[in-house]
Amino acid sequence: MIEITDKKIDVAILLGSVQVPEAGGIDIFLGTTRNHSRGKKVVRLEYEAYTPMAVKIIGQIENEIRARWNIHKISIVHRIGVVPLEEASVGIAVSASHRNEAFEACRYAIDQLKKSAPIWKKEIFENGEAWVEAGGHVEKSRDERK
Repeated sequence: MIEITDKKIDVAILLGSVQVPEAGGIDIFLGTTRNHSRGKKVVRLEYEAYTPMAVKIIGQIENEIRARWNIHKISIVHRIGVVPLEEASVGIAVSASHRNEAFEACRYAIDQLKKSAPIWKKEIFENGEAWVEAGGHVEKSRDERK
């Protein structure tokens, strides 16, 4: 399952999408909105995506994972729009016969997704906002430009 959605990510659905009797391990990663960044209080995140290209690139990441690890199933869901504190903006689940493959494939998925998918994050602070580039580089926020 590959999905870009403006809805809250349902962890039970994410888990269910990768469960199979052959799986000895399922790894789930959730990237959530935390209440701080670079010494500032974050009130929410906002995401934008070029959805058709993001889905295509995520599909390529899935293909790379299947070529490198012996996994059963993988699901990658990314949320766009407003993501409040403590809610997930990205969910990745991987099932494999052995835990190590599930862990490694899941880690690779999030790292590649952040590097290559056309999905952009804006941090909204108490007094300003800033777009965050891939790799965590930050464009100056409005309050910092003044």
